[in-house]
Amino acid sequence: MKPTKFSFVAAVTVSAALVALAALYFSPARRQQQRIFTAEELVAYNGTDDALPILLGILGSVFDVTKGKSHYGAGGGYNHFAGRDASRAFVSGNFTGDGLTDSLHGLSSTEVKSIVEWRDFYFKSYMYVGRLVGRYYDKHGNPTKYLKGVEAKAKRGAQLLEKQKKEEAKQPSCNSRWSQDEGGKVWCDEGYPRLVQRPLEIALTGKMSKRCACFRKDQLDNPGLEVYSGCDPLSNTCAV
Repeated sequence: MKPTKFSFVAAVTVSAALVALAALYFSPARRQQQRIFTAEELVAYNGTDDALPILLGILGSVFDVTKGKSHYGAGGGYNHFAGRDASRAFVSGNFTGDGLTDSLHGLSSTEVKSIVEWRDFYFKSYMYVGRLVGRYYDKHGNPTKYLKGVEAKAKRGAQLLEKQKKEEAKQPSCNSRWSQDEGGKVWCDEGYPRLVQRPLEIALTGKMSKRCACFRKDQLDNPGLEVYSGCDPLSNTCAV
């Protein structure tokens, strides 16, 4: 069968697409993305050498943050993240000594969830360049059990937060306002303000906290409701 003009054009188009795909896959940028770093190697990319890019690690993923040099370079406000994996500091706010660690031991599910979200931010905002050997990836770049555990904990945190959100939507939250002159106050457009424990908070944060919710008069005998100190039990506005 004699080849048609259409089949010839189609073959050329497919061939060109395959060449472009191969060029992308074997490009220097692609090869750089597959690099595996050791902690000793990563520290060289801490922003002190202008000839090198600035890299940081989070949960074992390494990103090129050179375009944010004013923040991550020497003297920048986020320079403590450069050249290392300081995952814990993304939620702890401890940017010195032992605070600059990749260990998440003792953090709550919501804190772990926040760190995973920070990692997602870097994937969206900066160039991913490889993986760091250690807590989260082995020497071959394969995820460790620790990383899988962290991601599972973050997922549980997200599920608990969603469950808490749905539960709390059933009981309206108080309005609140604070000013330097008048201090704080809470109030209900309908019902009466009461402090109530958040039942999922221990699972989420490891602590028990309370929130202000509005209850109808026929609900005020429900167990666990707390009147604000100094507030009339039947007032719809309380100073805090």
